[in-house]
Amino acid sequence: MLVHDPAEFLRLAAPERLPPRGPASARGAFLVTPLGLGLAAESAQDNRYMAMDQRIDAAQALAEHAALAAALARRLPVVCFPGDAATPDAVFPNNVFATAPGRAIVGRMRHAVRRREAARADIRGFFRDVLGRSLIDLSDGDFVAELTGSLVIDRARGIGYCGLSERCDEAGARAMHEAFGLALTFCFPLAPGEYHTNVVMSVLAGRALVIARDGFADARAADAIARLYAPRVLALTPAQKADYAGNCLALSDDAVWFSARAAAALTAAQRADLAAWGYAVEAVPLHEIEKAGGSLRCCVGEIF
Repeated sequence: MLVHDPAEFLRLAAPERLPPRGPASARGAFLVTPLGLGLAAESAQDNRYMAMDQRIDAAQALAEHAALAAALARRLPVVCFPGDAATPDAVFPNNVFATAPGRAIVGRMRHAVRRREAARADIRGFFRDVLGRSLIDLSDGDFVAELTGSLVIDRARGIGYCGLSERCDEAGARAMHEAFGLALTFCFPLAPGEYHTNVVMSVLAGRALVIARDGFADARAADAIARLYAPRVLALTPAQKADYAGNCLALSDDAVWFSARAAAALTAAQRADLAAWGYAVEAVPLHEIEKAGGSLRCCVGEIF
């Protein structure tokens, strides 16, 4: 079911109605190297986080990504696919490919430069032939649905949080709700200038929330989501959001991954809160990759 009203969302998402039903964190991760990483002018039309006035150091970006893959691999299995100059945004694969138990989903991207990624036979074949997943292909749909960029999911309870923007419309939200097999999806407009939900919020292994209230067009939506996870709510300032502190990811129930820039933006009190809730802070430098308009969560696809 898709809902738009904050009060109705809270009624339907009450713990007695939607108790935990599945794993809260991923079994593995997939990445795409930043080989060919660039600043795609097409993507920059609706991604204000891209540093179009700067140059990306390709060697440094590759080194950062290798360090990220190595750090993640100490925690869970990681598969890394090669990048390609024809797909300069491919280092952010979670927008194009995502998984749910037993299935892999291919998204419908807004821009042609990213739609080329969805056609990759190697990634499709990995999910279908190696992992044995059924493939749900949204890539030819008459909508926009940029998967876990637009849709932040509480995997434990099957709740989706879908920010509507140029990167996801109402029909795309419905298609993703069905593709991921969710119990409930709360739809809301993002604030002007925001392109993906995973920049303004993150659900941490089903039991805590990181959220930037100013990233929502209607603060009532942010407040309703925060109420569901209270008191384990890490509220971000606009400056922290700009430093990608909302683009974090819990890949287990005891750690949250941030870029080094995002982690440095956290206050001592926020770090103490995360520790009190049982989360260690894992930080990886991604300064060059972040020039392309995304951060750690954007780089990591989850395998459930």
